[in-house]
Amino acid sequence: MKPVYQANSRLDLSFTRVVDVPRAMVWRAWTEPDLLKPWFCPLPWTTIDCEIDLRPGGVFRTVMQSPEGAQFPNQGCYLEVVPNEKLVWTNALLPGFRPSLPAATCGSEDANFMFTAMLELADDAGGTRYTATVIHADEAGCKKHSEMGFEAGWGAALDQLVAMLKRGV
Repeated sequence: MKPVYQANSRLDLSFTRVVDVPRAMVWRAWTEPDLLKPWFCPLPWTTIDCEIDLRPGGVFRTVMQSPEGAQFPNQGCYLEVVPNEKLVWTNALLPGFRPSLPAATCGSEDANFMFTAMLELADDAGGTRYTATVIHADEAGCKKHSEMGFEAGWGAALDQLVAMLKRGV
């Protein structure tokens, strides 16, 4: 049975871009910790640690660091892994599908919303069609994420990913 996602404009944030790098390279940048850390946060923020167990129920953990040096650990659980095509994870569950409690996200104490993130990759004449969707539990979390600059932040991180891949990493 194939998972079904139904878009909800009140709860979801999404954007699609075509990037001029191969899909397999984008996948590696999302699934190998040493490749994810250099681009995952929009600068001047950094990702100083990452752990990936790339399977449903496996851990997706990052530690982000603010320009002032404050650290923000984030831990979630992969829900779906389709190599080179789709990656779905959530902060609502810990590894092994254990329920999680809300925690501060990306340096904001009031940004403790639960979400599921979905990355979809497809070949495109210009390289890779990249769609990032974040599904929120409620309208308040979606609004907060939007106000934090979801598209600008995720877009800047994508630009950093593409630049890293073009440098030949």
